[in-house]
Amino acid sequence: MNPIDGVFSRRGLLRGGLALGASAFFVRGAYAEELARTPSLTEGPFYPPKLPLDTDNDLLIINDKITPAVGEVTHLTGRVLSTSGEPLRNVAVEIWQCDGNGVYLAQEDADGRDANFQGFGRFLTSSTGEYYFRTIKPVPYPGRTPHIHVKIKKGDRELLTTQLFINGHPQNRTDGIFQNVGGPLERELVLVDFKPMKDSKIGELSARMDIVLGRTPEEAPHDVRPPRGNQRRENRRREDRP
Repeated sequence: MNPIDGVFSRRGLLRGGLALGASAFFVRGAYAEELARTPSLTEGPFYPPKLPLDTDNDLLIINDKITPAVGEVTHLTGRVLSTSGEPLRNVAVEIWQCDGNGVYLAQEDADGRDANFQGFGRFLTSSTGEYYFRTIKPVPYPGRTPHIHVKIKKGDRELLTTQLFINGHPQNRTDGIFQNVGGPLERELVLVDFKPMKDSKIGELSARMDIVLGRTPEEAPHDVRPPRGNQRRENRRREDRP
């Protein structure tokens, strides 16, 4: 499959009465038409200050425990792509989110925390740019709509921090972080469908989000375009807030 195809497969590019032609997902530049970059969003206060011993891509089981985390099992997949649609390999994708009770790993002393939920995971992309996590469908916590935090790294360099949101969740309308993503197109890029998996006997879900980066450290450093205004504003935000 052409790496670009997946970007246009999501809901036929139609959302909320907006009829978007395929070109809407490209931005015109001095070199060629490019895939629209995934918006940068705040890291927030709950990135783990100390990473757990288990940082693999299965957030439901910690080390050799047999009791899984509570929540709707979700298989989160996608690709990390350049703006030209090329897959980026050996890029680290990190995710973190609250557990089924609305508590983050960083809040280790909070009442009600699910001790069986890993809360943080990491995956190194394949040659096709693919990543995969087994986690739970995100749930709300006070002041925020359900979301999963995502960070992309290459070596020790952070390339992007963003969040993904549940398509159609009613709290999206009142969530300050989501509403400040930008216009309808930018918000579309961070909305994800959580779909029932066919033939799953335990009600598992699938979710997919392709992530498009700007130029990576291996590319010409003098040709990096500055982020757009809304990205600069979001980069300065350091706290989740409603």
